[in-house]
Amino acid sequence: MSLSEMTFFERFEADILSGKKTITIRDEAEKDYAPDSIVQVSTYENGRWFCALKIESVVPLSFDKLTEFHAKQENMTLKELKGVIREIYPDTSELYVIKYRLVS
Repeated sequence: MSLSEMTFFERFEADILSGKKTITIRDEAEKDYAPDSIVQVSTYENGRWFCALKIESVVPLSFDKLTEFHAKQENMTLKELKGVIREIYPDTSELYVIKYRLVS
């Protein structure tokens, strides 16, 4: 079954709404988004809805294969990206890149 909701930390909201952040990197538990589906997005901290996103693709990627390209899509440096991922998923090496676009 594909997921229809997604949460982000509040600190990412402005980047998502401005189109500067176009991917999210999640673990196995959050990989079941269907391409071409629309998901409702809210803040992780308090569940406040702030947009809808259209899922474009879900692609497996190991932590060691993260590149500057992924970091640019996340609107951060590669060092920042790796730090954020390690903060959220300290022991996970198998990840999923979920590419999306804002639905107006």
